[in-house]
This record gives sequence, structure tokens and C-alpha cells, in this order.
Amino acid sequence: MSRSERLFDLLQILRRHRQPVSGESLARELGISIRTLYRDIATLQGQGADITGEPGIGYILKPGFMLPPLMFSEDELEALVLGSRWVSKRAGGPLGKAAENALAKIASVLPKDLRDQLDTTNLLVGGGEPIVEGEANLSVIRLAIRRERKLEISYRDESGRDTDRIIWAFGLGFFDRVRVVLAWCELRNDFRHFRADRIITFTERPERYPRRKAALMKAWRETQKLNE
Repeated sequence: MSRSERLFDLLQILRRHRQPVSGESLARELGISIRTLYRDIATLQGQGADITGEPGIGYILKPGFMLPPLMFSEDELEALVLGSRWVSKRAGGPLGKAAENALAKIASVLPKDLRDQLDTTNLLVGGGEPIVEGEANLSVIRLAIRRERKLEISYRDESGRDTDRIIWAFGLGFFDRVRVVLAWCELRNDFRHFRADRIITFTERPERYPRRKAALMKAWRETQKLNE
């Protein structure tokens, strides 16, 4: 394990504890000596981590500290690259561009050895059939989800029938060939999945829907468990 990985693991351990944890316990979990632990804590404090405590009392990390993304393992870096490449290639649009920008920001603050690993990773995203968007602009739908606003849509089902609906969109599913809007449908009074390429028109309404999107997602997941 590299020192950068060890420092990151130390932060993660401290984040798990709401009460002070002894240096001996930290050193034992990391598999290092107590002297090495004290040096690592001093290093993190020097980088801005608000770690309080002392030998014999224990250490605690105050909430709110986010270490710059300097300490990724090789597996974590490859996961970041693969995920970003998939979003860039298969999601496209503003979301795809955002994935490219995010990866560039991470690369800009990585040490040279990790940046080289980022550039040379051999995990590739394969091609696929073009995804038909229809008239639905996913950027607008994502914004409506963030703002928890109702959407008024005209939807064409698989039989070619058009219906007008008011939905509470709370999630988007990205699949190889289609994108799916997860929503509560006021017309059906139930959860429904709407293919983005079948949404003919849509308008964001000014009112927020009455439930929080996190609560809707939780309830939707419960229905999926029941259907398994």
C-alpha cells in the first residue's frame, strides 16, 4: 500500500467514528506502527484536515473536510476513467461533456505517477447503437428533477397512442439503447417508466411536486423489491 493510499484510508476510518478513536486502534487497523500513525496524522493536519486529539485521548475528524482527489488506488482510478468514458460516449450532450470536464479536473490535481496511470489505463468503452433522443431534452428533465418540479408531457406508448400526463420525475435510467425517466404519474396514480424517445413534448410546471425526490426514489425501490 502506498503512503497516499494509507493517508486516504486513515481519513476514511476517522470519518466512520463520531467519537475519538485511539491511536493504537487506528494503527492496528492500518497495519502500521504508532510512530507512523502520528506522522500520518501530522501530514493530514498540515494539508488542512481538522483532526483533533492527542496520544492517550484519541483522535476525531471534524466534519466538512474534503481532501483533494490525490489519493486514489489503481482500481479506483480505473473505475473513474471507465465510468467517465461511458458517460461521455453513451450519455452525450451536457452530461457527457461534464464527465470529460470532471475527469480533467481530477487529472489536474493528481501526482504525476497517478496522472500517468489515468492517461494509460487500458479500459475502453465499446461502441453501441445510436440512442434516439426524441424531442425530450434530458438536460431540462434533469433540471426538473433537481428542482423537484412537475412535468407536463405528451407521451406515445408502444402501441402508438398519445396521452397527456403530469409526472413527478425523480430519476433517470441510462441503458445501452434507451433512456428511461422514473416518475410518479398523476394519471395512473402510480410509478411509471417513460422512455425518453417517446416523450413528444414536455413542459416544466412552476409548482413543485408534494413529495421529496429522495422519498419517491425510496418508495420506488420498495416496489421493485416486491416485484422481484
